[in-house]
Amino acid sequence: MASNSTVPKCPAPMKATSNGVFQGDNPLDFALPLAILQICLVVVLTRGLAFLLRPLRQPRVIAEIVGGVLLGPSALGRNLTYLHAVFPPKSLTVLDTLANLGLLFFLFLVGLELDPKSLRRTGKKALCIAVSGISLPFVLGIGSSFALRATISEGVSEAPFLVFMGVALSITAFPVLARILAELKLLTTDIGQMAMSAAAVNDVAAWILLALAIALSGHKNSPVISVWVLVCGCAFVIVCILVVPPVFKWMENRCPEGEPVNETYVCAILASVLAAGFVTDSIGIHALFGAFVIGVLVPKEGPFAGALVEKVEDLVSGLFLPLYFVSSGLKTNVATIQGAQSWGLLALVISTACIGKILGTVGVSLMCRVPFREALALGFLMNTKGLVELIVLNIGKDRGVLNDQTFAVMVLMALFTTFITTPLVIAVYKPAKIGKTEYKHRAIQRKNLNSQLRILACFHSVRNLPTLINTIEASRGTEKREGFIVYAMHLMELSERSSAIQMVHKARRNGLPFWNKGQNSNTNQIVVAFETFQRLSRVVIRPMTAISPMNTMHEDICASAERKEAAMVILPFHKHQRLDGQLETTRNDFRLVNRRVLEHAPCSVGILVDRGLGGTAQVSASSVDSGVTVIFFGGHDDREALAYGARMAEHPGINLVVIRFTVHPDVVGEIVRVNMDESSNGEPGAAKSADEHFLDEFKEKIVNDGSVRYEERAVRNGAEAVEAIREHSRCNLFLVGRIPEGELVASLNGKCECPELGPVGNLLTSPDFSTTASVLVVQQYRSKLSLESLASLSVRDSPETDSGNS
Repeated sequence: MASNSTVPKCPAPMKATSNGVFQGDNPLDFALPLAILQICLVVVLTRGLAFLLRPLRQPRVIAEIVGGVLLGPSALGRNLTYLHAVFPPKSLTVLDTLANLGLLFFLFLVGLELDPKSLRRTGKKALCIAVSGISLPFVLGIGSSFALRATISEGVSEAPFLVFMGVALSITAFPVLARILAELKLLTTDIGQMAMSAAAVNDVAAWILLALAIALSGHKNSPVISVWVLVCGCAFVIVCILVVPPVFKWMENRCPEGEPVNETYVCAILASVLAAGFVTDSIGIHALFGAFVIGVLVPKEGPFAGALVEKVEDLVSGLFLPLYFVSSGLKTNVATIQGAQSWGLLALVISTACIGKILGTVGVSLMCRVPFREALALGFLMNTKGLVELIVLNIGKDRGVLNDQTFAVMVLMALFTTFITTPLVIAVYKPAKIGKTEYKHRAIQRKNLNSQLRILACFHSVRNLPTLINTIEASRGTEKREGFIVYAMHLMELSERSSAIQMVHKARRNGLPFWNKGQNSNTNQIVVAFETFQRLSRVVIRPMTAISPMNTMHEDICASAERKEAAMVILPFHKHQRLDGQLETTRNDFRLVNRRVLEHAPCSVGILVDRGLGGTAQVSASSVDSGVTVIFFGGHDDREALAYGARMAEHPGINLVVIRFTVHPDVVGEIVRVNMDESSNGEPGAAKSADEHFLDEFKEKIVNDGSVRYEERAVRNGAEAVEAIREHSRCNLFLVGRIPEGELVASLNGKCECPELGPVGNLLTSPDFSTTASVLVVQQYRSKLSLESLASLSVRDSPETDSGNS
């Protein structure tokens, strides 16, 4: 009987694979099919919860923690049939092994994202905030540990428990904080930069304290052993710092820039992660410390970091890491929190964690002369918990420092503090409502042509750069002007991938470069392009970056245009040119971004359809020889396009052709007139007189300019207008208004697959119109867009073919 009673405690090991249901095997009795089912269940549940929590702007870690708790004994696990079928005790070893393997490589990725150089550049203000944000909650955590030891945690080792509680309450989750800041558009603000710097310092301090806690928890009766663990751990770090960087540097030197990283080196680094984990686990710290140290020591400037993230991240973050949350959830039983005493202790732990972090951060921030609202928001941000918190708690649970009830209390504390971060920051800190910038020149067309021109030029990737730079070169005007400033904004999507946090190291305050000035410029094609352009041209380029989800990226663009007092925003079209000359959709999300910018921009907007203006490389100022054609029907947008073309004509290498279309006298009145803009109060003569007045001024200025040719074409219908436009299809760039006005436009309004380009833009980008010219479609700024313009932007996306042809 005694032997039988021990069977449940020592279940028979599971075989890896089954022979199939047709041979009488239950797949759930075998390790591999059961692990597959567990992974699929975890992924479906956590992704579903993340989708539901997205409107609340919660980070994905919240969904993963909640999903893990729901799958455990707190919710679904109350059904023992389900629990023993899907998560039987004999499968937990395999589950924990997979989860910890995923955690091992995830901590390696976290190390990759932590740049030691950025820690050395941390300012005194951020350092003081970090120290106060650690020390006060650490002390309060130790204080609350006495209350827990006297009630629900009786009998645990005193020293390890004190340290674990202090660490658990003083942690700030660096990766989770970065995502929250990006979601709230605070990543490149002063408060965002300060929070990230303080959190990075906090992260490093937390790992050191955790190593101390683990060393203390290893041997209850032998303090000497704990000292040996700490000494060996320090020796391991020192040896890694001395040996590993030179080896990685040697590998980096053997991988030329622009070529794939040698697979042998990738395997060697991943193997070194496992080896380091083995060493630290043997020492008695934890395998994840070795992985973290190797990640920190990998060179950040070279190709290694990006290549390793690309190889490892999706598999680890998408499949294996969620298993760690389930592993935590299976240890979390909310039902153990019973009675007024337990719930009171939960309230005590939550209030202690919040008060320590928030008060410590706010107090020092105010002493550093940070405004109260910003200091309060900073306190809420530094109170963010996440995966690192769960790692601390799980290690404490495995080491016997935390019992079931204490573990459940601490998990709920981490969940609550992270969940409230976003709504609290939104409630107390609203930088978007501080006030709009008032400035005069919101369009290219202006009375004082010598005033400074500012353009916000956006791009998605290196592919957009040659045409964008050549467009900027053509727009620089003459030396007599007050100046030409271009803010080149790199639009970077904040995806669900954790490596999106690497963008944080490139992001600086708006208006400053988004790359590290200290790094070799040869490592970044974007840096090379802009540095070369500034050497060859008199244009001032100020690179910046927008890190944002695609559905809110337009907010960053519009806010930056307002802040930088831009006269025009230039956006890349959502299609690119294939080798056969046809346009193919890059991503439909970019199209939605463009439409929203057109609707909300505080200045004029241009959408640039790239067909290789000037070739695939930048053209020097002395080598520019391009033909620009402006198609003019009439109206605000056409006047803006012509004003831009007139500025381009000042470049010695630009030849400008302006074609003004008028209705042939034989058919005047036969063509249906379209609705005029509201600004003319329904009187066609008002728009006509504005066009005539503008054209008279333009013709007066170009009388003695041989590089500009103006011609008027009287046509009977849209077909004749199209034929006239075809005659100029050999130019390099077309400049057109998005919503032209006049009698002829009605006959051009055919099928518009891309309403954001307008009727003429759609004509020039259609497969039926043969040209190699790029197209810049311009919308002039108005305080209120016309009804026709707004209606075209509200049209639903037209279905596109699989090829994405226009």
